[in-house]
Amino acid sequence: MQTIQQQFQVEYSYSIHFTRDLFSPANTTLSQFLQSFHAVGFQRKALFVLDEGMLLHFPKLTETIRAYFQTNVPSVLLSQTILVIPGGEAAKNDPVLFESIVQAIDDQGIDRHSLVVAIGGGAVLDLVGYAAAVSHRGIRHIRIPTTVLSQNDSGVGVKNGINYQGKKNFLGTFAPPVAVFNDSSFLTTLDDRDWRSGISEAIKVALIKDKAFFEWIEEHAVALSQRSMSEMDYLIHRCAYLHTEHIRSGDPFEFGSSRPLDFGHWAAHKLEYLTNFEVRHGEAVAIGIALDSVYSFKNGLLEETALNRILSVFEVLGFELYHPMLAENDNINLRNGLNEFREHLGGRLTIMLLDQIGHGLEVHEMDADLIAESVNFLENRNISV
Repeated sequence: MQTIQQQFQVEYSYSIHFTRDLFSPANTTLSQFLQSFHAVGFQRKALFVLDEGMLLHFPKLTETIRAYFQTNVPSVLLSQTILVIPGGEAAKNDPVLFESIVQAIDDQGIDRHSLVVAIGGGAVLDLVGYAAAVSHRGIRHIRIPTTVLSQNDSGVGVKNGINYQGKKNFLGTFAPPVAVFNDSSFLTTLDDRDWRSGISEAIKVALIKDKAFFEWIEEHAVALSQRSMSEMDYLIHRCAYLHTEHIRSGDPFEFGSSRPLDFGHWAAHKLEYLTNFEVRHGEAVAIGIALDSVYSFKNGLLEETALNRILSVFEVLGFELYHPMLAENDNINLRNGLNEFREHLGGRLTIMLLDQIGHGLEVHEMDADLIAESVNFLENRNISV
């Protein structure tokens, strides 16, 4: 018998734009991109899917989009339907929403040369990106993130997914967008929890990759907590840059078991489910980072002064660093979360810890007793604060 060995490479390229008032007639950021993306010989279409929360703050958003395309982008045919779906993590738990997007793609004749454009928070972007990726084996999609968390992390990456059988992102794809447009005007409508929540992902990437960035966050924590837009603009841009640099230079489709950008996430994902998503993703990540930082200290990897700096930054920003669900059921739920994370990795357990601020260290085992001690540490600190 003879063997045919097949090998090929596929190059991906996408741009991340930072702007304000994206759909203002005077703003040509989106129209210039779409004109450069123009294809000769057929009519490119665009289907928009909106997070319904946006309409509470921008009630004329659908009309604004239609007017923008009519005036600025006549070469792209906007679909008759602009789909509006509920946002938040619950969107990724509802198969009806996934089916409604696929149905709209079919009804509106959105083919593989057309575009699916998502406007919303990270959960909506994940859901819409997944629907686009599996329809016609892949439709190009554009992301317009509207939260801090999605502008600096999930919205600029290559992953899409929905939750299934009580497991976060169990169904998903690696499907990069063709472009991302970060519009800072959307951030002004966020409540304080969502404004703060996305900062945890910036702290995460700073702790494992960029000491100077962590020190910048330390220095500007009060301003960030007071909703300074200039500080937030810098934080989002720097965080997005670090995330995309890691994706470019690392393992973008995660063929291995190493996921350093998931620092603090093994506990965070489980905590989200245990609280029925009452704890938001960024809030859960803050708790997860705190837990793994304490574990790093108790394991002899991280100095106590560094640990206190990490926990203090979160506290200045207004994060709660303990939740009773961490200790519920004698920590069995949390240990189950560790096993689920191992399963999701598809290989041996790989957890990112810290040996100093700005530098992560991967380990392949976690001590259950030390995890329990770390939970107790956070509980006691929460009581004393």
